[in-house]
Amino acid sequence: MTTETTQFPLLPLRGILVFPSMVLHLDVGRDKSVAALEKAMMGDQTIFLAAQKQVSLDDPEEKDIYRTGTLAYVKQMLKLPNGTIRVLVEGLERGEIVRFIDDDHDEFTVEVYKMKDEHGEQNEEEALMRSLLKQFEQYIKVSQKITKETLATVSDIDEPSRLADIVTSHLSLKIKDKQELLEMINVKERLQHLIQLITNEKKVLDLEKKIGQRVKTSMEKTQKEYYLREQLKAIQKELGDKEGKSGEVEELREKVEASDMPERVTEVAMKELNRFEKVPQSSAESSVIRNYIEWLLAIPWTDKTEDAIEIKKAHDILDEDHYGLDKVKERILEYLAVQKLTQSIKGPILCLVGPPGVGKTSLANSIARSINRNFVRVSLGGIRDEAEIRGHRRTYIGAMPGRIIQGMKKAKTVNPVFLLDEVDKMVSDFRGDPSSAMLEVLDPEQNSNFSDHYIEETYDLSNVLFIATANFVNNIPGPLLDRMELINIAGYTEVEKLHIAKEHLLPKQLKENGLKKSNLQIRDEALMSLIRTYTREAGVRNLERQLANLCRKAAKMIISNDRKRIVVTNNNIEELLGKPHFRYGQMEQENQIGAATGLAYTAAGGDTLPIEVSHYPGKGKLTLTGKLGDVMQESAQAAFSYIRSRAEELNIDPDFHEKNDIHIHVPEGATPKDGPSAGITMAAALVSALTEREVRKEVGMTGEITLRGRVLPIGGLKEKSLSAHRAGLTTIIIPEENEKDIDDIPESVRDDLTFIKVNHLDQVLSYALTEEKHESN
Repeated sequence: MTTETTQFPLLPLRGILVFPSMVLHLDVGRDKSVAALEKAMMGDQTIFLAAQKQVSLDDPEEKDIYRTGTLAYVKQMLKLPNGTIRVLVEGLERGEIVRFIDDDHDEFTVEVYKMKDEHGEQNEEEALMRSLLKQFEQYIKVSQKITKETLATVSDIDEPSRLADIVTSHLSLKIKDKQELLEMINVKERLQHLIQLITNEKKVLDLEKKIGQRVKTSMEKTQKEYYLREQLKAIQKELGDKEGKSGEVEELREKVEASDMPERVTEVAMKELNRFEKVPQSSAESSVIRNYIEWLLAIPWTDKTEDAIEIKKAHDILDEDHYGLDKVKERILEYLAVQKLTQSIKGPILCLVGPPGVGKTSLANSIARSINRNFVRVSLGGIRDEAEIRGHRRTYIGAMPGRIIQGMKKAKTVNPVFLLDEVDKMVSDFRGDPSSAMLEVLDPEQNSNFSDHYIEETYDLSNVLFIATANFVNNIPGPLLDRMELINIAGYTEVEKLHIAKEHLLPKQLKENGLKKSNLQIRDEALMSLIRTYTREAGVRNLERQLANLCRKAAKMIISNDRKRIVVTNNNIEELLGKPHFRYGQMEQENQIGAATGLAYTAAGGDTLPIEVSHYPGKGKLTLTGKLGDVMQESAQAAFSYIRSRAEELNIDPDFHEKNDIHIHVPEGATPKDGPSAGITMAAALVSALTEREVRKEVGMTGEITLRGRVLPIGGLKEKSLSAHRAGLTTIIIPEENEKDIDDIPESVRDDLTFIKVNHLDQVLSYALTEEKHESN
């Protein structure tokens, strides 16, 4: 069968669609459209109307125009003053573009195939027509945009295809939906689809009406409240209240509405504000409610700083702020690198453990600076009440939030670096266990819904980077310790302290005391004497105090004597600071009998630990002096028992313990001494005293022993080695298992020392004692 086609000029339509039997005005202004109209008027006044797919296109191409459109008759054409042409068109019948003919590019000409309607069973179409009219009538009632006269006109149409087209032209449908109806030549399908569209539109209109009613009710309520408030203001003004409480309420309401609080918190704040408005100002409850609302407003809910994790920048900042601590810095940089890769700060809670003054707090501050976060510090030392962490309930007088929420208020953002200082100093008693309350704070799986008794509403702590500090791990409760990753900061070596003093502490003290670099110069040997004999600590706090002392004395001398420059040397440091406060262990001048040099690790770093043994006729009594702790007393007992069991092999009288009393003494006055590292030293001193073999003066030793003579590993080898080097020792006997710790010792110290690795006391004795018995004069 051949398809008959006819050529017509094409007028593309924007945002509108013309159906058959539809009469309407169109404004035409585009050059191609005007040319198409003029061509139609020169012919039989018939033009093909098709809609554009994109309304915004000014110069559509073939692919931008729908293929199905309407043949229309141009009834009138009128040129308007602005150059636009207004035409009156009447839709005739459907048509489909077969091909585009574009000869001169002045207008679109298309070859059109005229589409004929396909009808089904008459009764079925009649039923669909009635259903359509019923739905259209209900739509008109809901819409209220179509007149009843239109319904009367539509009701008179008895031709199903025309009815569908006229109803479609009156509906507020999308162009895409109307185009779909235009393309349907099966009248039954068109009627069914139209009924479905009207039903959906009616549902949307019903929903719009409900929303509109709800908005209207809300507006009426707001207007009513506004009117009543204005009346209340007027009454208060007449009474001379000067808008006191009313002004406060309005101010707080504006702040709540402008705040970034979550919706649930805003509702609570508004509810409390309404209570505050009704409660008399003289009532105690009034101030309680106001404080609560102000706390809700003061806490950050969504404000945050943008993370800027750059490992190189962080490395530079840590090096700039702290000298040494290479392993600590390396661990921190690893931590930050993981956070950058995961795009999250969730992870282990870092806990910096070390003695006072080693820079734990300033390290946390440097971390905050390196990732562009606010820094807040909360001290937990001495806290014994759980409410200090979780806050007090508002039923108590003087109730307030806990330290965590207080810290967040100071931080002003939801993602600060939050330092929990002195986490090992929390105390448990009848008022509760604050360390248990900290479990929720430090658990990444729980702290997104942290509950403070005062605030009551849950608060999200999951964006906070928590860092804890402690002096002693043993004082931290096990469950809390389990949530943290420990980073040990043992303390600074003398060399590190020297650099810290020159690069950080001295410049700071010069500035604080009004001095210039040229006013005060401290020689390196004087600085070393200051570190060794005027301070004894793992950190640098006392060192900074002594430097401040020197700066003050220099300032006084400059003002009094008009001196411009003061140089501190070993010769005049005692004149400035007085007699040395401390002495440090020195190597013995000669080999000794019954005296061995041990190495100790204290809170102030490393030191030598001389141990002396003497024996005299008695009944086998073992005396221990020197304010020894339980561990060192047990070490002495173990060494004594081992020597008794090996007496013959060591050339000692097997009955020595029945004929002699043994006295073991650890000098250094009233300083308490404890720790598992003096076992081999005590044993060597005992054997020396009992065999009269001398202990080599250049040998220091550290290690614990068992009853079988096995040497056990110790801690703090780096600090002990530094103290041995400082004392002039050249050989150190260490447990074999501590060989891995030698790499931690500074190279300059390592090169001057000989490390002898042992695993049994026999090896210790062969290295530490001379071969021959000492002959007394």
